[in-house]
Amino acid sequence: MSERSGQVTAGSVPAAGGAVADPDATTEGVPARKRTLADSAPVSTSDRLAERLRQIRGRGALEIGLVFVLVQLGCIIYYLVDPAGFPYLEKSNFNVLSQSIPVLAILAIGAGILIIAGEFDLSLGANFTFCALVFTRWYSDGSSAWTATGMAVLTGVAIALLNALLVTKAKIPSFIVTLGMMLFWEGAALFYNGTTAALMIPSDTVKQVFTADLGFFRGQALWMLGVGVVFWLLVHRHRLGNHIFAVGGNPAAARAISINPDRVKIIAFGILGVCVALAAVLTAVRTGSVQPGTGRGMELKAIAAAVVGGVALSGGRGSVLGMVLGAALILTVQDILLLGGAPGFYLDLFVGLIIVAAAFFNRLIEGKAK
Repeated sequence: MSERSGQVTAGSVPAAGGAVADPDATTEGVPARKRTLADSAPVSTSDRLAERLRQIRGRGALEIGLVFVLVQLGCIIYYLVDPAGFPYLEKSNFNVLSQSIPVLAILAIGAGILIIAGEFDLSLGANFTFCALVFTRWYSDGSSAWTATGMAVLTGVAIALLNALLVTKAKIPSFIVTLGMMLFWEGAALFYNGTTAALMIPSDTVKQVFTADLGFFRGQALWMLGVGVVFWLLVHRHRLGNHIFAVGGNPAAARAISINPDRVKIIAFGILGVCVALAAVLTAVRTGSVQPGTGRGMELKAIAAAVVGGVALSGGRGSVLGMVLGAALILTVQDILLLGGAPGFYLDLFVGLIIVAAAFFNRLIEGKAK
């Protein structure tokens, strides 16, 4: 209110939330800037760091990162105490890990992004097998590695988008759709290639591009890094990522702010298809042969890695970094058991315990984050 006239002037209109427009900033033709008490409060570096850690914690990446670091420290100490009995830091062991972890991590990124959007894809393993067969057949028939890779990517995306259309347009739950399509594509792989293995002999150039020997690591690690950075930027630094989180967290609220949930879910399925195809190509080049059923069970491992990495099964929460760390943690535990001489049937036992514990832990931190 103006003290002289008792009328409300443009320079003193109360703003929403108790903010008051700054009279000094009002000029002709330019609306006054709204100012709150928080505008003048200094923000310290520690406050910014605390806020950043809170955001990371809310996505589950901080906790899984700490667990992963502790496991690595334990392995290093064990190796230093008994290098002959536990050759964890040997080159041969790192070569094995750097071939297996990237494949599962890329699959976990695709599955995790889809779970954040509120959907599942149980046909991931069958899609993986079919993409690997397509790449192997095209390459062995004389096509270039890039043509074969392109055909594998098109195949993976097409299979994923077919699932997406059935889920979004026919309104069938993704669990049912992808369970049925899993069986369909397993049969299609047998029809496409038969019961024998598809063989290929990759050239030295192809091996250098996909599986180069980098000393302690293999080339798959660089592919994992590249895929991880691309999708980290897409999910955590792009508007599409905000839409994915919004749709998975509350589809009705997302629709209310003009976000199309069906469109976002279709894109998430497409991202899964790309990740599945890339992982299939890396595996095909490394092994040189693909059998029908090669990818059986990969869908459960990918979902497990995403869950261990902090992705909420209810959707709306997770991080790309957590997905990668989840895959790395699962395979590191398997590696520890193998190096320790544990019987093979113990592997699934311990991995199962890790998955259940991670799901329970995620529920706890999800409540704290809220």
